[in-house]
Amino acid sequence: MLFYRPLAMTMMMALICGSATLAAAASNDKGKDKDKDQEETQIDSGSFGVFQNGHRVGTETFSITQIGSGSVIKSEFKSENAPTQDDQTSELRLTSNGELRHYDWKELSPIQAESVVVPNEDFLNQKWNDGNKSHEQPYLLPPSTIILDDYFFIHREVLAWRFLAAACKQDKGQLQCPARQRAQFGTLIPRQHSSASLTAEFIGRETVSLKNGPQDLIKLEFKTDASTWQLWLDDRNQFKVMRMSVVGENTVVDRD
Repeated sequence: MLFYRPLAMTMMMALICGSATLAAAASNDKGKDKDKDQEETQIDSGSFGVFQNGHRVGTETFSITQIGSGSVIKSEFKSENAPTQDDQTSELRLTSNGELRHYDWKELSPIQAESVVVPNEDFLNQKWNDGNKSHEQPYLLPPSTIILDDYFFIHREVLAWRFLAAACKQDKGQLQCPARQRAQFGTLIPRQHSSASLTAEFIGRETVSLKNGPQDLIKLEFKTDASTWQLWLDDRNQFKVMRMSVVGENTVVDRD
């Protein structure tokens, strides 16, 4: 694999895998309020355009921030060119080793609804209000379960980083990934109130035509029983996801 920026890999490892320093910081974590006093480092921010059959149907605006006790992933999705605009927000908080601390989702339009997922000992618990009634559901899933919610595509970038950190290694300033390397992850889709096993696979490299011209990118594939996603990451630019697509659905997500 070609040269990559060591700082980007360091941040990726710290964000997803953790380190002794961050683990020590996490051990002193006393909740969300303390995070406000901790130093923040922005890892990624921007927006994704969502296209179906070549037409833009939505925009996700996101940020990933590293804090002393872990990371915070914030996102807002808005639909476009629809009779009624969908407006949803999410905030995903992870510990320094990538485990779930807190997930919050809100629908602002066309109706108001909200959902929260938190770890409770050795399982996850979800509470939500659909605008008419409150609900609660436990899941026999560990805090290491990956949140992959509908409409929040930045969650897949976080999973991609976690997969690369687990499946690949650094060797003389390069990221080495064995061909067709695979790993399995447990995932939770809060808006669907369902879980699924996901297989992540390193496909290799591929040249992709983007708005700024052709780029040579890393290609990954995420597969569940319900769908197959393909992702292309720029290892020269902090391993940012540049494009995602849903196989067989004419759905493409491009970084703006």
